[in-house]
Amino acid sequence: MQKTYFQVLPNLIEIQWPKAISDEILFDQLSWKTFLMENHADIILEIRIGFNSLSILFDKSISEDEWIIIWQTLNNFNFSQSSFYSNTWKIPVCYGGNFGLDLKKLSEEKHISEMDIIDLHIRKTYRLHFYGFLPGFMYLGGLDPLLAHPRKPIPDRIIQNGAVAIGGNQTGIYPMESPGGWHVIGRTPLKLFDSKSQDPVIPKQGDLIIFNKIDQIEFDHIANLVSLGQYSWENA
Repeated sequence: MQKTYFQVLPNLIEIQWPKAISDEILFDQLSWKTFLMENHADIILEIRIGFNSLSILFDKSISEDEWIIIWQTLNNFNFSQSSFYSNTWKIPVCYGGNFGLDLKKLSEEKHISEMDIIDLHIRKTYRLHFYGFLPGFMYLGGLDPLLAHPRKPIPDRIIQNGAVAIGGNQTGIYPMESPGGWHVIGRTPLKLFDSKSQDPVIPKQGDLIIFNKIDQIEFDHIANLVSLGQYSWENA
């Protein structure tokens, strides 16, 4: 797969993949990240993944000659996608009404019934590509093209924590109350980010996400279990 790179800062390299959201690109990125951390962790401070990019922050300036050696090694190494194991997580969502305040308007703008939007949304399996925007905000690939919709021209001042939303050709979940310009179609009662935990997020990059439709009674029940610390994420 064709890749290019450029030096953003003396100690920051960004690698770019073709502009697409795909499992092939993600597994390529995860392979490169794993290789870099296994072989060059002593000189790397941080690696960040985007849909089409991988940024490497080194602990000091890296020369062109030093980088070329790493770059050529990466390109010549034969990575295997089979080495990656993915969990599949079920996330309960209550759609519409007070939980999905934008569902009705989205239905009108797209000329798709609310039920059909919900059905299209829960029918797909989504890939977690990376976290960004907010701590614990999952950027998910796999949205049905029929549901893709431009973000709001004027963002909402407040979106509830747990809001399941659509923005562009992606879907995601707001882990905490925040301003945002995505179209909210539902809400999950799960706690998506726990700053007090040693492992603040449950799903990992490369994992799969399935949305499971629930009603308000189920929502309230799960929310109560979450508040008591008695809820365990369901692995499909």
